[in-house]
Amino acid sequence: MPPELGKEEPIKKLTLFLSFVFLTVFFAPLLRAKETLTLASTTSTLDSGLFEALIPPFEKKFSCTVKVIAVGTGQAMRLARDGNADVLLVHDREAEEKFVADGFGLERLDVMHNDFVLVGPAADPARVGGQKAAAAFQRIAAAAAPFASRGDDSGTHKKELKLWRAAGVTPGGAWYLESGTGMEATLRIAAEKGAYCLVDRATWLAHQKEIDALAILAQGDDQLFNPYSVVVVSPAKFPWLNARLAARFAEFIRSVEGQAIIRAFGRERFGAPLFFPDVVR
Repeated sequence: MPPELGKEEPIKKLTLFLSFVFLTVFFAPLLRAKETLTLASTTSTLDSGLFEALIPPFEKKFSCTVKVIAVGTGQAMRLARDGNADVLLVHDREAEEKFVADGFGLERLDVMHNDFVLVGPAADPARVGGQKAAAAFQRIAAAAAPFASRGDDSGTHKKELKLWRAAGVTPGGAWYLESGTGMEATLRIAAEKGAYCLVDRATWLAHQKEIDALAILAQGDDQLFNPYSVVVVSPAKFPWLNARLAARFAEFIRSVEGQAIIRAFGRERFGAPLFFPDVVR
């Protein structure tokens, strides 16, 4: 081998080594920065558009990506019980407390609330207008008026079942239509069938202009209160979960910044807030 070539080999090796060090020092932190948080939540938070306002600031603040799985509250909790979600944002207080008591969640923390409304055809064949929730449900059953239920173990479905129990009614028969789908799809079925439907106010406000066959007929009842909570899934149960980022998400949506986003969401587009913050008021 010519002597000059032999001298070039160490230089090439040194150059490659220095290039590797440069890439490691400057680019590896950027590659590591894009962590992923898996958030299991309700279809109402997605359908309302809240996540479009809430998630981008969080992603920017913590250089991460949030993967949202929007399903009914019951299914969201089953995902978390199987270790397939880092954090929950759901609305079934009783189920949330059991989730934590069973050791699957660290703590149930208040975030925000809105309420449910009973919508139906403007003609109101069951004459439920202005009634309290339980009385309205009794009249719907007595008239065998069509009622569209989500039937999907969601927080809305569980609230609906509680209202039927309060009314002393076991729903069933041709008038009771179980969609097995999310809130928006169930609303559209109700509009097509001229049916009554229980819906969270956020989803209603977000879609009422498209679903003009229905109108709010009963609202304002204490039984229609709809609180949302955040729960970090237990890393002791599932060590592979991103508990650190989940805790940051819980802190963010309960912080001054996160609560301000919640408070402002919907005012400009819908003329009214869709959710009300419960931590920073």
